[in-house]
Amino acid sequence: MIACGILVLLLVLLALGTPVGFAMLTAGSLGLFLTVGPGALMGVLETSPLTVAGTFEFITIPLFLLMAEFVLLSGKVDDLFRATAAWVGQTRGGLGMATALAGAGFGAICGTSTASAATLSATSLPAMIRQGYDPSLAAGVVAISGTLAMLIPPSVAMIVYGLLADVDIGQLLVAGVLPGLLVMATIMLTVFILASLKPSHAPTAGRVSWAEKVRMLRSVGPILFLFAAVTGVIYLGLATPTEAAAIGALGALFLLALSGRMTALGVFAALRRAAHGSAMIMVILLGATVFGYFFALTQITQSVVGWVGGLGFPPLLILALVLFGYILLGAFLDQIAILVLTVPVVVPLMASLDFDLVWFGVVMIVTAELGMVTPPVGLNCFIVARYAERPLGEVFRGVAPHVLAHVIAIVILVALPQITLWLPSLMR
Repeated sequence: MIACGILVLLLVLLALGTPVGFAMLTAGSLGLFLTVGPGALMGVLETSPLTVAGTFEFITIPLFLLMAEFVLLSGKVDDLFRATAAWVGQTRGGLGMATALAGAGFGAICGTSTASAATLSATSLPAMIRQGYDPSLAAGVVAISGTLAMLIPPSVAMIVYGLLADVDIGQLLVAGVLPGLLVMATIMLTVFILASLKPSHAPTAGRVSWAEKVRMLRSVGPILFLFAAVTGVIYLGLATPTEAAAIGALGALFLLALSGRMTALGVFAALRRAAHGSAMIMVILLGATVFGYFFALTQITQSVVGWVGGLGFPPLLILALVLFGYILLGAFLDQIAILVLTVPVVVPLMASLDFDLVWFGVVMIVTAELGMVTPPVGLNCFIVARYAERPLGEVFRGVAPHVLAHVIAIVILVALPQITLWLPSLMR
C-alpha cells in the first residue's frame, strides 16, 4: 500500500513540473521514512551524495560536457556543416543529408541532444532555408539529426544508463557506433526519398571544386581526430571511459587555443555550463539512488519480474511492449528522466529474459530518441522552433516521416543484435 502511494506521489510531482531529481528524492525519502523510519532515512541521505559524486565513472559526465563546450567555442562546428555540405550538397536533398552527417559529427563530441539540436538550428537550418528548402522538411531533419548525440559516443544518456544498470560504460559507448551510423543512414535515406518525391522542396546546391572540398575536409580534421582518439582509446583498451573523457577535454582545450578564439571569459563560461549540467545530472542520479533504496526495500522490482515471468509471454513480445512503453513515455518525459525512472525495474526484467544488457541499453536509447521529436513534449522540436523562429506544428510535420523511418531502424536493431554487439565483442 505504501509503495502504491509513493508511486502516485512521484507521478503527481512530475505532473506538477517538479524536476525529476527532486521528485524522486522527495518521494523516495518519504517512502523510506514510512518504511524503515527516520534513522535509516538519515543514514541513506548522509551517504548517498558522496556515493554518487564519488563514483569514478561519474567524472566522465563533466569531462565530456566540458569537451563539447570547448569545441563549440572553437567554432569548428560551423566548419563541420560546411565541409559535409561541400561533399554531399550537390545531390538531391544534399544539404539535408549534410545536416545528418553534421549531427553525427557533432554528436561525436557533444553527447547531449538538446545542445546538438540548438547548434544545428543555428548553422544548418538557415543554410537550407536560404537554399530554398521547404521549411518543414528542413526543420524536421534538424530536429531528428540532433538525437544522434544520444547514441554516438560520447553519450551522456549511455553513461547514465551504465551507472544505473551497472553495465560496462566502455562497451556501451563502443556499442553505439554502428547503430548510430545506421540511424544516420536512415535519416539520410529518408531525406533523399522526400527530396525525390518533391524536388522543389529540396533544391540542389552549387558545385564545389575538389580543391575546396579537400580544404574544407582539412578544416574539420581536428574534430575527426578528437572523436577517433576518444573512442579509439576506449575500444583498444588503452584507457577507461573516464580517462578517455579527460583526453577529450584536454584535446578540445588545445583545439580552442589553436582556433584563436580562446578567452578567459569564454573558458569560464564553458566551465560554468559544464558544471551546471553535471550538477543537474548528479541530482537526478542522487534522487534515483534514494528511490532505488525504497524500491529494494519494498521489493517492487522482484514483484514485477515475477509477475511478468508468470504471464508466459514470449520474450520478444515483452520486449516489444517495453519499447512501446518507452515511446509513450518519451512523449511526456525527457530521456534522462525516463532512464532513472525505468532502469531499476526494466533492466532486471530484461536480464531475467536473457537479453544482453549492453544491447538492450542501445536499443532503449534509440527508442527513447523518438521522444525527443514526438508531441506533446518533443524537446528537440521545441528547440528548433525557438531557434529558427518557425511554428512548432511545422517542425512536427517535418519530423513525422523520420519517426516512421526511426521505428524501422529499431526493428532492424532488434532483429539483428549483432549490429550492436559486434564491436563490443571484440573488446571482451
